[in-house]
Amino acid sequence: MMTFQRELDVARDLAWRAGQQSLNYMRQGVTAEDKSDDSPVTIADREAEKLFVAGLSAAFPHDGLLGEEGASREAASGRRWIIDPVDGTRDFVRKNRLWANLIALEVDGVVEIGVATFPALEEVYWGVRGLGAWRCQGARTEQLHHSNITDIRKSVLCANRMQDGLIVPYSKVLLDFMSQFWSVRSLGGAMDAMFVCSGSAEIWLEPACKPWDLAVLQVIAHGAGCRFFDYNGKDHIYGDNAVICVPALEGEVKKLLGIG
Repeated sequence: MMTFQRELDVARDLAWRAGQQSLNYMRQGVTAEDKSDDSPVTIADREAEKLFVAGLSAAFPHDGLLGEEGASREAASGRRWIIDPVDGTRDFVRKNRLWANLIALEVDGVVEIGVATFPALEEVYWGVRGLGAWRCQGARTEQLHHSNITDIRKSVLCANRMQDGLIVPYSKVLLDFMSQFWSVRSLGGAMDAMFVCSGSAEIWLEPACKPWDLAVLQVIAHGAGCRFFDYNGKDHIYGDNAVICVPALEGEVKKLLGIG
């Protein structure tokens, strides 16, 4: 089994540097522009993507690139780096600390490693396919594992984009579904996903997202022993939606989504 140690080292270094750069922009305050899909973008997003691209091009010149802010390069190696320079730009602009920098390596269509930094929280998460997932907080590093809760009444649900009811296929039954849980959270995509991966929640529902939102989260979720699938039940990052959940509650989620 390949460990991708060099790739992981480069990814963690670039993610840390991009995070510190982004943190400086956040402290200064930035103004967001609206992109064609109405999502916001700032100078911090663009400069972080430039940093990622420059570092990856120097270290792995034959690898492909896919970035949220337009970075794109065909791969000559069967490998592609997937980048979300600032995940959670709305949080970033409001100086909410839950935004992240995401970088993942996809090899022949399979995400092998992923790194998520939360600079304002001083946390780093990473995963390596087949080897596990970890979180670093200051000097403390711990391996991640999902919670052992099996009772939905004692579980925490993280559900994103509840304001966009029309795009949620389960909107008519969502309130009834939520009423079963001990608690419900909606803090933002990457952080909510990390809650499930680290045992602080049991289900994460994301009805609208892109591959750069999901690549890192998928490999960390698998490393933590979680289930990952789209709203059709497929384990990939190209379905425009996603679920991360503990194995014990997979059936409850699939029942909600109407899939087998």
